[in-house]
Order: sequence, then structure tokens, then C-alpha cells
Amino acid sequence: MQRLPLALIAIFFAQTAFAEDRPATFVDAASVVPGLMADIRYAGSHNFVGRPIDGYEAPRCLLTQAAADALAAVARDLAPRSLHIKAFDCYRPTRAVANFMRWARDLNDTASKAEFYPNVDKRTLFRDGYIASQSGHSRGSTADLTLAQADGHELDMGTPFDFFSPKSWTSDPSISVEAHANRMLLATAMRRRGFRGYDKEWWHFTLRGEPFPETYFDFPVK
Repeated sequence: MQRLPLALIAIFFAQTAFAEDRPATFVDAASVVPGLMADIRYAGSHNFVGRPIDGYEAPRCLLTQAAADALAAVARDLAPRSLHIKAFDCYRPTRAVANFMRWARDLNDTASKAEFYPNVDKRTLFRDGYIASQSGHSRGSTADLTLAQADGHELDMGTPFDFFSPKSWTSDPSISVEAHANRMLLATAMRRRGFRGYDKEWWHFTLRGEPFPETYFDFPVK
């Protein structure tokens, strides 16, 4: 059996943290962010795979302390508008990313196609960037979010969370004026407190200067 060079092994372990226990630098964002609503989709079955995802043992939004503190500032900024942050996904274990990859390769598993990717051929999910072998979520400072009223009713963003389509691109011109304004409200609020968005997913934000830019964690969400 061919052995990997020690330098490559060192790089691999530097980039992936396999500990089962949550590091002290991670917190439950609900304990930090005022009024946070956690609708963690991968802990249940309402997601594009159609079942709970590996590594999600509880519907919690875990983030690095730095990301949670910044998100708390966003929540305070939005409070005068009577708006709350609803989180669909926060920290994501690398085992969950591997689960997505296995699902994407199973072309016969299309149970959730009608809701999440009605116009996308599953064979193109990797090519088109909807599924990737690594996720910034695993570094602990990325979150998928929307805005909601106090009763949990979400603002119209033009598409649902995790809708695989160009319509989910932040600046897509085909959505309504109201939906575009809501996307810009979310993006502006997040940017003001140090987050950068992702132009192909209106819901996706990463903290600038994140504390673990090269480490992908794998402890479970629980």
C-alpha cells in the first residue's frame, strides 16, 4: 500500500477536525441572538434529501462565538422593524456534506425533486455548483437565514430556502419587487455587521475574518 507523504497527512489533519465534542469556541446561537428562530431543516425531513442528515442530532443553530455575536448585532438592528432572524442551517458537520454527496450520486432518489429542484437534472448538481465536496458551513461561521415576523411568518424572498435554481441568485431579476426589496434588506443588514453574502444563494452568509478559515469540523449538532 502506498503511503502518503507526512506533509500531506499534516495538511489533511490541519484542515479537518474529527472531535466528537463541541469546541468551546462554538455556542448555541439561540442563547446569544435575541429572538432567533431555529428551523434547522437538515435535522428533519423537510429538505432536498427528504430525510434527516448525518450529524444532525438536534435542531440547533451552532456557530462560532464570533459569528453568533455578529448575528446578535444584526438581530438588534432589525428589532425596530419587528423582524426576527430565522436560521435554516448554521454549522454543518463534514459527515453531513458527505451525506449530500452520496445522495447526489444516487440518481434514482428524487423524492424531493418537485419542491426543491423541479427544473434541474440531478446529474448536473455537481457541475452547476448546487452540491460541493466541502462547505464553508463546516468552519462554523456560515449560516443560511431569512427574515420573519414575530409569529414566524417568513418574508417573501422570491424562492424557498435551498431552491436549486437561478431564481435563488440574490440579484435575480425575475422575482417580484417586494421579494427583491426583502433580499436587499437581509443582505444589507448582514453586510453592516461583517457578513458577506453568496450571490447564488440569497440565504447564505459568512462572517468576514472568520476564526477558522481553513478548518472543517465534524462534531455532531446536538
